[in-house]
Amino acid sequence: MRGRRFGTFFQIAVIAAALSAGEAVAHEINIYQSKIGETDQKTEEISTEQMRQILSDGSATVLDTRPHAEFVNGHIPGAKYLEGPPSAAVAGVERLVGGDKSKALVLYCNGPFCQASRRLSGQLRDSGFTNVRRYQLGMPIWRALGGPTVIELDGVIRIHKNDHTAVFLDARSAEEFAKRSLPRAQNLPPETAATVQGGPMPLDDFNTRIVVFGRDDAQARALADALSKRPWHNVAYFPGSFETLLAAVTKN
Repeated sequence: MRGRRFGTFFQIAVIAAALSAGEAVAHEINIYQSKIGETDQKTEEISTEQMRQILSDGSATVLDTRPHAEFVNGHIPGAKYLEGPPSAAVAGVERLVGGDKSKALVLYCNGPFCQASRRLSGQLRDSGFTNVRRYQLGMPIWRALGGPTVIELDGVIRIHKNDHTAVFLDARSAEEFAKRSLPRAQNLPPETAATVQGGPMPLDDFNTRIVVFGRDDAQARALADALSKRPWHNVAYFPGSFETLLAAVTKN
């Protein structure tokens, strides 16, 4: 628990530092508009506000440059993962965009001190890609600022099997939940998330991993979005159907 709390304090410190740097340039900037402000990189940064806009309008392909195990455990919604070794990443991006090196790309990884997005973005520029940017604040700050994350099926299975401190929340109705749900799951419909106190929610550690699922993607996302406005920030939702999830978890 102490390690998790240290992680939260570190995130807050990084955010504060980024905001302070921004305020030195423009006093009206807010925390969602902050960047690290690097000047020695081949590609420019984007802010959390810009990342949210890109996800909303689909104006760029978002690439997660972290290891596969981290991607499946939780990633920014809509982000793509490149299969294969790092040495094949540039070729993988070229295939992803159909050879069009002018396509807009945004890369991210594990935050300000992670080198993966810096390294690959530089390689892409050197290979002729002309529209490459980085969300260098990365996953830690995305989560800290209430950004939703998606967990893949493999990630749910692994966490359900190995992480017995994780909380699994079923967003379906109480009637559906009573009929059947995942082992260890607790019921929390989205409409009750804004006011819930205790119950299924951990009050002794707000960094507890929380996995949300529902009848479908929309229902799970609704609960995850509601929880993002509460103190719990380590929340990921499963975007598939309940039936698919139940079959996979009970099989494993």
